[in-house]
Amino acid sequence: MKIGITKLVDLRQAMPALAWWVVCSALAALFIFPIYLMVMQSVKPLDEAVAIPPTLFPHQFSLESFLALSGENGSINIVHHILNSLYVAIAAVVGTVVVSTLGGYGFARLPFPGRNTLFFAMLTTFMIPFQAIITPLYLVLRTIGIENTLLGLALVYITFELPFGLFLMRNSFATIPAELEEAAFLDGCSPLSALPRVMLPLALPGVVTTALFTFFASWNEFFAALILITDQDKLTLPVTLSILQTGQFGTLNWGILEAGVVVSAIPCIIIYLLLQRYYVSGLLSGALK
Repeated sequence: MKIGITKLVDLRQAMPALAWWVVCSALAALFIFPIYLMVMQSVKPLDEAVAIPPTLFPHQFSLESFLALSGENGSINIVHHILNSLYVAIAAVVGTVVVSTLGGYGFARLPFPGRNTLFFAMLTTFMIPFQAIITPLYLVLRTIGIENTLLGLALVYITFELPFGLFLMRNSFATIPAELEEAAFLDGCSPLSALPRVMLPLALPGVVTTALFTFFASWNEFFAALILITDQDKLTLPVTLSILQTGQFGTLNWGILEAGVVVSAIPCIIIYLLLQRYYVSGLLSGALK
């Protein structure tokens, strides 16, 4: 009798952990299943990829969809558009990180009149949807002569991502103890020399988080690229994938489309896995402040 009661108590104690694992497994399956369908659809032969009803597992593995993306079967050469997206994303990351780092350090460490008011005004830009200012941004780009260029598109992305980058970097610098900066000043550093030598290594998680958010947003952005770029040779990857959606006579080629989605997801997954540790630390440092 006592053995039965002991087993019942152990089972009740194990139930919360068991329920937690069941819930986590169900959520993991919910997120992994679409990725599984995407990958399986991309490695099916073209005729099986458009078959109705669709199959959950390919009867035969084939790279026809990826060969079509590379231009070997007369389709759009997606490699060129991947390079366009890569150029725009890297340019946006560099510009956003540099400006956000300098601005965040100034808001966090340099006292000047109206600092808090200016920072609050910067935060209010979060409430403005970027679709509402796409026309003024286009007029600005046309005025300075860089409309319909990848450089102009990168500048637009920097404009979109700067408010969040400044917010994150300001909070990252604010969490660093002031004594470290004061010690650098005593050793003869100026504010500009203390930034790269002392402050920036400590704020590295915030820098990486800002870079990751900017890269993901620029790599996957569709609306601005569709509006601001008109030459087909300059289209970024998301816009190119939207063109690949519709085949001959309005048919939808799921194999080629899913192969393009796989190609677009690979850089994001690799970069996130490599920098995950810094990403989580950067989010926590901004949240604590």
